[in-house]
Amino acid sequence: MVSGLINANPIVYEKKERRPRTGPVDLEDEDIKDPEHPYSLEDLKVITEDAIEVDDKRSYVRVTFTPTVEHCSMATVIGLCLRVKLMRSLPSRYKVDIRVAPGTHATEAAVNKQLNDKERVAAALENPNLVDMVDDCLAPSFE
Repeated sequence: MVSGLINANPIVYEKKERRPRTGPVDLEDEDIKDPEHPYSLEDLKVITEDAIEVDDKRSYVRVTFTPTVEHCSMATVIGLCLRVKLMRSLPSRYKVDIRVAPGTHATEAAVNKQLNDKERVAAALENPNLVDMVDDCLAPSFE
C-alpha cells in the first residue's frame, strides 16, 4: 500500500449480489484491489456492475469508474489496472474505453486522455514499479 493516504477513511460499502453475466467481460471475477487501501474497487464503489458497458457485436467495452475523492492521485493507476485486467482477459478484437465518471475528478479530461492513449499506456507498462503496483492490485486475494 501507499504511504501518505489521500483518502485516509474511505467509505466501505456492502457488496451487492452480482448479476450473472454472459459474454466476455467480467471485471469482478477476481476483485481488483485498491492501490491505496486493503479493499477492492467494488468495496469502495469505485467500480460497479452498472458502470460496465459491453457491446459484443461491435467488440466494444466501456468502463466508467468513480474515484473515492475528487483529487485522487491514484485515478490513473486505478484506470490502468482496469485496462490491464481487460487486456489480459479479452480477445484482442475488443476496443476498450476506460473513463472517470463525469464530474468525479478534478483532472477528469487529463486522466481520460491518459488512460485511452495507446502510447501512454504502453509507456506506463514499461515502468517496472508501475507494473508491480498494477500486478499487486490484480493479484488474487485469499480472504
